[in-house]
Amino acid sequence: MRVVRRAIEFLFTRALRSRLGIALAIGVLVVGVLGAAQLFSGSAGPTTGLSNRPSEPITTVDPTAGDDGVVGSTTPPSPVTRPGTPTPEQIADRFTAAWLGGRGGGADDWHAALRPLSTPELTEELAGADPAGVPAERTTGESSLRPRTESFVEVLVPLDTGRLRLELVAPDGQWLVDAVDWERT
Repeated sequence: MRVVRRAIEFLFTRALRSRLGIALAIGVLVVGVLGAAQLFSGSAGPTTGLSNRPSEPITTVDPTAGDDGVVGSTTPPSPVTRPGTPTPEQIADRFTAAWLGGRGGGADDWHAALRPLSTPELTEELAGADPAGVPAERTTGESSLRPRTESFVEVLVPLDTGRLRLELVAPDGQWLVDAVDWERT
């Protein structure tokens, strides 16, 4: 018993306090962990693991499902209008005429002409606008309609000093202007 006591005493007082002793202890610990991992993992064949390659290409898309990309859709959706209500083109033409026709009258008349053609959000945004600040006087061509969804379209109107871009929405089938943007050409 005395020999075991001296061996333990030597281990803790001298061997583990030296660099060599610490390196040996770490080495024994690493070998023990690797041995335990090999023991509990079981035997694995030579074809398993990271070196195993699949016999066929890995696919995440069904090749027979068709094209799901945006580029593949060539037909834009047709705008849906509630029966008896104006089309998006008609609303855009009326809004453009009211927007351009505000220079002669007062701001209140201009806002009153735009209100039934605009969403409440746009009406609120235009509340402080002055019709004298409209940068154009007349249209110079036909407006073009760009349908985005069944209830959202973009209308481009050529003007004498640029281009008016209107965004129209129809969540319930009745078209209203939701955004106005003017681009100088």
